[in-house]
Amino acid sequence: MSKTAEPSEARGSSQATPSDYASSLATYRAGGVSLEARDLECIRDDRVLFSGLSFAVRPGEVLQVEGPNGSGKTSLLRIVCGLLLPSQGEVLWCEEPVNRVRADFLAELSYLGHHNGIKGELTPLENLHFAATLSLRRPDTDPAAVLARFALRGFEDVPCRTLSAGQNRRVGLARLLMSRGLLWVLDEPFSSLDRKGIRDLEATFEEHVGNGGMIVLTTHHPVDIGGCKVQFLDLAEKGES
Repeated sequence: MSKTAEPSEARGSSQATPSDYASSLATYRAGGVSLEARDLECIRDDRVLFSGLSFAVRPGEVLQVEGPNGSGKTSLLRIVCGLLLPSQGEVLWCEEPVNRVRADFLAELSYLGHHNGIKGELTPLENLHFAATLSLRRPDTDPAAVLARFALRGFEDVPCRTLSAGQNRRVGLARLLMSRGLLWVLDEPFSSLDRKGIRDLEATFEEHVGNGGMIVLTTHHPVDIGGCKVQFLDLAEKGES
């Protein structure tokens, strides 16, 4: 049986209380949860983007993926999320191949790619309510408060199509705090953010990993997440020579 069975049971229904959520995190921290990649290879258009790629991320850790454009950073994140199959190798969740524990894995995954995953015709508040229906919602979150945290107070009821690129990025990032996902996989999350937005996001990262969360991200921005453990993976060293 998958090692994620106990955490899944601890989470209970979507009506879980804040104490249930805290108990779930504690269970994960004690249970040896991990995300692992073993001997991954990715080939696109007959070109080896990377091969022999292995890493492990555990609660309270951040993996920062680096590399020049075209080195396969986005492809790697898509493989981690199950959106793209590797040419070789496998991804494991709690020491089990992801395809065997897909429901448990997806329940703990929050992914944000280059696109913000929001609807332009909806307001920020409507987008967060919609996002909350797609996954188990954190019981201690209020959408309006989350938007205020991302400097969107006063813009809650404005259609997102009228907002700036930076504001829309903030709406997309705010979706992370609506989900109970333990693992955040983020592709260039600092894109379009100003300095304050970057500082606010780093504080959000620090809080997430401090609570036992895990982050895998690509960025050209030096990440400052307090005393959290940050691993670095340079894909330039894993591609064709």
